[in-house]
Amino acid sequence: MAVSGSASVKVSVIGAGSWGTTVAAMAAENVPTVLWSRRSELADQINAEHVNGDYLPGFTLPLRLRATASLEEAVRHADVLVMAVPSHGYRDVVAEAARYLRPWVPVVSLAKGIERSSRKRMSEVTRDEMPGHPVAVLTGPNLAKEILSGQPAASVVAVDDGDIAAELQRIFSRPALRVYTISDVVGCEVAGVVKNVIAIAAGMAEGMGFGDNSRATLITRGLAEMTRLGLAMGGLAPTFAGLAGMGDLIATCSSRQSRNNMVGFQLGQGRLIDEVLAEMTMVAEGVKSSPSVLDLARHHGVDMPITEQVVAVCHQGRAAKDALAALMQRSSKSELE
Repeated sequence: MAVSGSASVKVSVIGAGSWGTTVAAMAAENVPTVLWSRRSELADQINAEHVNGDYLPGFTLPLRLRATASLEEAVRHADVLVMAVPSHGYRDVVAEAARYLRPWVPVVSLAKGIERSSRKRMSEVTRDEMPGHPVAVLTGPNLAKEILSGQPAASVVAVDDGDIAAELQRIFSRPALRVYTISDVVGCEVAGVVKNVIAIAAGMAEGMGFGDNSRATLITRGLAEMTRLGLAMGGLAPTFAGLAGMGDLIATCSSRQSRNNMVGFQLGQGRLIDEVLAEMTMVAEGVKSSPSVLDLARHHGVDMPITEQVVAVCHQGRAAKDALAALMQRSSKSELE
């Protein structure tokens, strides 16, 4: 195993979006860290000016963080490889990175999505393209700008190897960021995917002018959907009451910093999904992942009515007001069903 517990461990983060850059900045305070950007102009800006003007304007990055536009350079000497690539392009980048990755190097996924063609989680895609490498997931209620601002927060790293978990915990911890460990990779990934879908619904309700009762209802019933699917796929129940589940769900459904929440907000105001997405520079994973989540739910025989309505609005042309009406008109049942 490449991770040794030494401060000389080298981390490479693949993907210089807002969260990839934030995770790279956290790691760079503890260990030598390289950040890969697809665009050489952005890599040059990070190296020369110590800012990521595209995604995190106004934030100064650690002087010791180095960026590169060469995937080979970023990957070849990594002791820990962090994948911060959106789910729709994840497999292609992982497959290319695999050409340069040394054996047994742990791979950490930050992506909260499902591959549409295969309905596979990102850890499964990673194992397809990088067999023999331990795969971990870093997740939790972590909005990039708040983390970079040093606001108190917590994350969870999921991996089934205790030694790797402890080392990743050391690498990513900061005075204002507590990193917990858990072995439930499946549960953490399912939670990370579903919370983005529910955040779109919460945003739609807010965009329609509804308040805290509506948001709380969607969060709570969304947690029920998330938990049902997660358990059916092999996740553990406590995961969904923790940072990866309830924690991330609350943050994403409540914050205007959430891309998924903001997509939903604009849909709730009556805008069309194509108009909303055309104006975005970053990916709202919930839009792309919602059909895959619904496919998984049907495959496992799980009822996910909120997810059904998000798919209808984002992919089938249904108006947000009609989606909410459909949810409210469902037949009455026990809360525990």
